[in-house]
Amino acid sequence: MRIRIKKGRVLDPQRSVDQIADVCIADKKIVAVMPTDAAGPDGFQADREIDAAGCIVSPGLIDMHVHLREPGHEYKETIESGLRAAAAGGYTAVCCMPNTDPVNDNAQITRYIIDRAHSLGLTRVFPVGAISRGLEGQQMAEIGEMKQAGIRAVSDDGRPVADSLLMRRALEYAAGAGIPVISHCEDPHLSFGSMNEGPFSTRLGLAGIPNASESIMVMRDIALAALTGCPVHIAHVSTAESVAAIRAGQDRGVAVTAETAPHYFTLTDEAVAAYDTHAKMNPPLRSGADREAVRRAIADKTIGVIATDHAPHAPTDKDVEFEIAANGIIGLETALPLALSLVEAGVIDIFRMIDAMAVEPGRIIGIPRTLDIGAPADITVIDPDAKYVYYAANGRSKSRNTPFDGWELKGCAAWTIVDGKIVYDRLKNA
Repeated sequence: MRIRIKKGRVLDPQRSVDQIADVCIADKKIVAVMPTDAAGPDGFQADREIDAAGCIVSPGLIDMHVHLREPGHEYKETIESGLRAAAAGGYTAVCCMPNTDPVNDNAQITRYIIDRAHSLGLTRVFPVGAISRGLEGQQMAEIGEMKQAGIRAVSDDGRPVADSLLMRRALEYAAGAGIPVISHCEDPHLSFGSMNEGPFSTRLGLAGIPNASESIMVMRDIALAALTGCPVHIAHVSTAESVAAIRAGQDRGVAVTAETAPHYFTLTDEAVAAYDTHAKMNPPLRSGADREAVRRAIADKTIGVIATDHAPHAPTDKDVEFEIAANGIIGLETALPLALSLVEAGVIDIFRMIDAMAVEPGRIIGIPRTLDIGAPADITVIDPDAKYVYYAANGRSKSRNTPFDGWELKGCAAWTIVDGKIVYDRLKNA
């Protein structure tokens, strides 16, 4: 299909482009970015025109941290339902974590995920393979075979790699394979609580998880990256101490990158006040001071990436006592408006937001994101002014576990285009 996106504000951080223009797509690629209503390339006739006036035309968003649950936990999410939620959220690609059942620690599971996603023709999927066999932290998984099958990173996300020697070997092996290690930083001996350790956990009578449970392991992994000369990517950063350690490591020239999720720059541990299990996650929601540190780190690019850590759970996992409820929330359809709230608040500008949600995650996993001529036609058209109330029950995910249900939000994906194909059209799917 030949598509012409008309009169949008074209923003391309990779090339410092900010202009009102038309974008022409043919043969799955961008063939022109030109003044609006100008004649297209020779022989170009659009099969579909998109009126993007008032919208932002961005390189396709990438979420480098999602849990699609398939295989093994399809009652929570399937690859199809997860990708429909991703497309509705503006994501043209996602990286899915390996804590499935069976674990994605071998080429067979990697190929299953890729083939299943490809058959759907929705958002692209780039699997993340396990660091250790069965996520047990004992023996290294078959990283080389998974790389050949199509993984873009390795991680034991959901569990920390407690063995420092294993983590060192993983960094060295992954660097040789040309893929990043995504580290779930948590000291399990300090993480026996169910929410952030502080005044609110005391008031609620809940065992708390201290900031040090995260930051100790962040410091260890930065030290291992410095020792090996191999890059490490820190997942779901939530504490001021972690931010300080990452910033110091970057200042010393250590190859450390980081991500956070919208709930960590939007909410605090006060959200747990009514023992709301939809506000239970790992790492837990932290203090207001931690939230501010995370926001500043996004602004100065200490934390380069905004990811969702989309973690669907069924009601049976959440409608239980707080202490035994599952950790995690869904986030694919709320991340974009929550990130836009940082722009509205003046914390970051729109260029930085697109960099954090498209360009930087693409750079880390080796998927360049630009609107240059000849680039793959993976594009997100964003309506920054759309106002609506978000209801989880109307979402595309199979699960409803979110603290943002009923929130008034501003901004959303209007169209999501993957490989030159419209996979989400808000006018048709609203």
